[in-house]
Amino acid sequence: MATGSERAQLAVIGGGPGGYPAAFLAADLGMDVLLIDQEEHPGGVCLHRGCIPSKALLHAARVIRESAEAAEMGVAFGAPAVDVMRLRAWKASVVSRLVRGLSQLRDGRRIRHVRGRAVLTGRHSLAVREEGGGDRRVEFERAILATGSRPAALPGVKLGPPLAIDSTGALELADVPGRLLVVGGGYIGLELGTVYAALGSRVTVVEMLPALLPGADADLVRPLAARLRKRFESVRLETRVESLVEAGGRARAVLLGKDGARAEEDFDRVLVAIGRRPNTEGIGLDKAGVETDGRGFVRVDAQRRTSEPAIYAVGDVAGEPMLAHKATHEARVAVEAIAGRKSAAFAPRAIPAVVFTDPEIAWCGLTETQAAKDGAPHRVVRFPWSASGRALTLGRTEGVTKLLVHPESGRVLGVGLAGVGAGDLIGEAVVAMEMGATAEDLALSIHAHPTLSETIMEAGELFAGHTTHLPPAKGRGDADPR
Repeated sequence: MATGSERAQLAVIGGGPGGYPAAFLAADLGMDVLLIDQEEHPGGVCLHRGCIPSKALLHAARVIRESAEAAEMGVAFGAPAVDVMRLRAWKASVVSRLVRGLSQLRDGRRIRHVRGRAVLTGRHSLAVREEGGGDRRVEFERAILATGSRPAALPGVKLGPPLAIDSTGALELADVPGRLLVVGGGYIGLELGTVYAALGSRVTVVEMLPALLPGADADLVRPLAARLRKRFESVRLETRVESLVEAGGRARAVLLGKDGARAEEDFDRVLVAIGRRPNTEGIGLDKAGVETDGRGFVRVDAQRRTSEPAIYAVGDVAGEPMLAHKATHEARVAVEAIAGRKSAAFAPRAIPAVVFTDPEIAWCGLTETQAAKDGAPHRVVRFPWSASGRALTLGRTEGVTKLLVHPESGRVLGVGLAGVGAGDLIGEAVVAMEMGATAEDLALSIHAHPTLSETIMEAGELFAGHTTHLPPAKGRGDADPR
């Protein structure tokens, strides 16, 4: 049953970190905005079932680990008592507070909100199947697609909840399984595996590729991998899940190793974390003339405009990297382009990536792996955190700060960090790259002592072959202290 029709200058489809910033900015610029989302409140997967709840649980996991590690300093707390129900409630309170804030900001901007699933019906029209039933027709001048992504399913496996769960199910924290199998050694699997291991689960991770965190440089992954092998029951590389079935109330997995050996094991729960897929199916892209590529991502130009000039796309549906902060930046570009700002373009020099494990891993710009693959001229300098006074005071010297520098101009091409707080430190690197900084610029910028940020300064000094807290590099401009 139709519930009505309306018009909008801008229709934003999706209320996640790409959708709601687009709606907010457009409203601030004086546009008439209709925000369509299946959730009652803005925030999307990131806020409701992703970035925020996972970081809340990761913080709890870190507190548990730090309380145990404090014994080395002569401070003993005893074994922690984890109240799962209170932990779940605390996580929910964090999400709720942010949700309320966004809803107030939306309402204060007088953005119209329709709760339901939107499907494009033409180049300037869509239909919304509302949450309470009925359909709403919308005519728009411009639209922004921000429908996000969903967890990818394990091919050929039919085992589902409660034994087999995805990241959404894991974040619900229904219980703490005795044995947990994590399928996928990417950032989602390792972050959630870290949480459950701290809460008491015996965690096994299987990854098809030869290394954890495919795409990250091996030297950044190394400190994390060493700690995870101590915390997890098992980390198995070049291993795939051949089958998953229910057996006696548990999940029975047949694991196939690189040498062809099969292992059959039972787990209390299986977390499938093998990546995410863009939500581009079934939303009427063909009716609106919006093209996708072979992987299902919407094709966009520098202004995030699709093959249909009236429709833009931002966030996970617009291609990798599938990161919340990338979506938010794309939202700004798209809205400014719609507002007529011809200079608006998505052209970042550096998009930071952060893995919120312990230690954290972060990088931006050119990676060493990509530089080698492309044959790009570069020099690598690494400053080990074992030479950082601040890292020593924290009892966390396993970290490393790495710069990729152009050998002639000295311009910073990429930065990688592994260690406590790497996700916060990477911000300085992004600013440096966006401003075209050189290694000398970093070296000559006075950093507070003692801080972990000093490692960026000292890595800059290493490019010239000298830094105070390491032996001389014997005249090598590409000093590598490893």
